[in-house]
Amino acid sequence: MALQLSRRELTVYLLPVAALMVFALIAPLLMIFWRSLGETSVSLDAYIDLFKSRLFLRASLTSFEISISSAIVSTIFAYPIALHLSRLSDKWRPIFLIFVLLPFWTSILVKSYSFIVVLGDSGLVNNALVEFGLPKVPMIFNRIGVLVGMSSFQIPFVVFPLLSNLLAQDPNLRRMAAVMGAADVRIFWQITLPLSLPGLLAGVVMCLVMAMGSFVTPALLGGRQDMMVANLIDFYTREALDWASASAIAVVLFAVSATMLWVLSRVRRDSGLI
Repeated sequence: MALQLSRRELTVYLLPVAALMVFALIAPLLMIFWRSLGETSVSLDAYIDLFKSRLFLRASLTSFEISISSAIVSTIFAYPIALHLSRLSDKWRPIFLIFVLLPFWTSILVKSYSFIVVLGDSGLVNNALVEFGLPKVPMIFNRIGVLVGMSSFQIPFVVFPLLSNLLAQDPNLRRMAAVMGAADVRIFWQITLPLSLPGLLAGVVMCLVMAMGSFVTPALLGGRQDMMVANLIDFYTREALDWASASAIAVVLFAVSATMLWVLSRVRRDSGLI
């Protein structure tokens, strides 16, 4: 009886959230899907024209390239951070986690504008290079600026699943390997890294999902050759006024992101992260 009451109470608590999801997420998605089919007469012409469009194929390829590159860069920086945090004591770890959370203290729009100041032709980085007698390096309105801006936001999303995985590893495994004569490098490559692969994959998939739908960072820090799918949606809605094509792109992007999230849920379930 107590179990039934708890389920009823849980249902009551979830009803407002479910209603919000229906009206704020599911209903708009259905409207976008219906608009992609032509609204008045159901047709797949928007999807057929979309996959024939060289602009869409190029934007999709660019989106995959930038997403994979930013995920790799984020992982390279996030793994040492997560590994260091996992070796800290319970007293110091929360303090250092605050610094990992710093990117969330400001919006991505403000951070993208700040990178223009830092990475610009007369920015802090190039001025420092000139002071050391080195030539200036173009770092904005190109792929470098996009990767820097996106990676700075994505690093925490790799750190946290990795940290959770590393903290769950039995420290006795490393101690036994060290007692048997294994060096730290060998312990990392043969014990720590293989056991952390589920957390690492979870972080990479999260980066890919967020990067695929990025709009602000490539718009402010990227060049013409860095147009992503989200920027193409903006072009079709504001410039071309082709709402059917824009809706079709949004549906395809949602399907790709949902597939990645499904993969992430399988990884989390199989690795015991949830």
